[in-house]
Amino acid sequence: MTTIVIREDCDWDRLRPTGYCRRQPIVGVGQPALPVDLPRRTILLGDATEQLQKLPASSIDTVMTSPPYFALRDYSVEGQLGLEPTVEDWVSNLRRVFTEVGRVLKPAGSMWLNLGDAFSKHRRYGAPAKSMLCAPERLLLALVKDGWIVRSKVIWYKPNALPNSVADRLNVNYEVVYFLVRSPRYFFDLDSIREPHRSRVAHRGARASGRTPDWAGPLAAGSQDGLRRSRPADQPGHPLGKNPGSVWEIPTFGFRGPHFATFPPKLIRRPILATCPEAICTRCGRPWQRQVTAERIAVGPAPRTPKPRDPQVMRFKERWHIVRRVGGFQPCGCGAGTVPGVVLDPFMGAGTVGLVAEQLGRDWLGIEISSEFRDLAVQRIEQARDGP
Repeated sequence: MTTIVIREDCDWDRLRPTGYCRRQPIVGVGQPALPVDLPRRTILLGDATEQLQKLPASSIDTVMTSPPYFALRDYSVEGQLGLEPTVEDWVSNLRRVFTEVGRVLKPAGSMWLNLGDAFSKHRRYGAPAKSMLCAPERLLLALVKDGWIVRSKVIWYKPNALPNSVADRLNVNYEVVYFLVRSPRYFFDLDSIREPHRSRVAHRGARASGRTPDWAGPLAAGSQDGLRRSRPADQPGHPLGKNPGSVWEIPTFGFRGPHFATFPPKLIRRPILATCPEAICTRCGRPWQRQVTAERIAVGPAPRTPKPRDPQVMRFKERWHIVRRVGGFQPCGCGAGTVPGVVLDPFMGAGTVGLVAEQLGRDWLGIEISSEFRDLAVQRIEQARDGP
């Protein structure tokens, strides 16, 4: 059993358990699909749409990709995307690609789509001069019309973004990563990407009412009780940690090579962990998940502080932390073997998706139109396999 320690600034040999342990239920996985024969851990050379048409339907578990942004880079490859006359043409070409992506995606699969924007220099590009083109939003709305379901919009905040000399607008220091699915039920393992809580003092607060506020509109979230109904009063939140949210602070990744638009590996880890199964049954197609438990570990007496005047504020007798323990797989019961899930990147570039997928024990498949970038990606992945 592997132990994932949330806090590493303590002498864990001296800690004593409190006897608290909670087993977490396995989340829904959506409609299963049997694994099929398809290339694994390889890069197909050619146009993305043409290569996708050769792949079997319902064969990919998740897609992590970043297509060429509109009018920002010239890769000097015949047939490349991104240099269309207008932003509408760019959207139209990518819609054809993602129509094929939706075909090869399993019913319970998902797609993570990283996009950046640009500023127009002339109305012929699709917007007045100096205006943002809103290219990501245009593509997203087109994909919604094509039947995709948008589940999240992640803001990738870049703390080390390059400065800009422009003086009449704000510097752009983020990109978006859209999380899309084809079915209302899909595979998503939130426990694998939870983060430590920042709260240190629990507030008992008011009791959960379960009622929708009078001011709530037709699309409001319903009851505003939050987590009060699903956790004990002495916990700051979910025992396995908090939801990482939709703003990810990740520095850009410096890469010394001919490809000048590479993913930071950290940006890819969460999507793969959450949406690509580590093991899939070859008989029933159901993904296996690891059993995760949470154990409360005391680290010493609580600091002496004056008794709070507010009766709703609690004080603990001990200071403690939560340790997540990731155990073995929970099998489906078929008794058959398993295969890893498959991550697809139809715009493989420098191969970072394949690199991270192998580190996490998943299979991958890439498509790249440039033979130079294909060779670069293969070299990077092979070097990583050989070790430092």
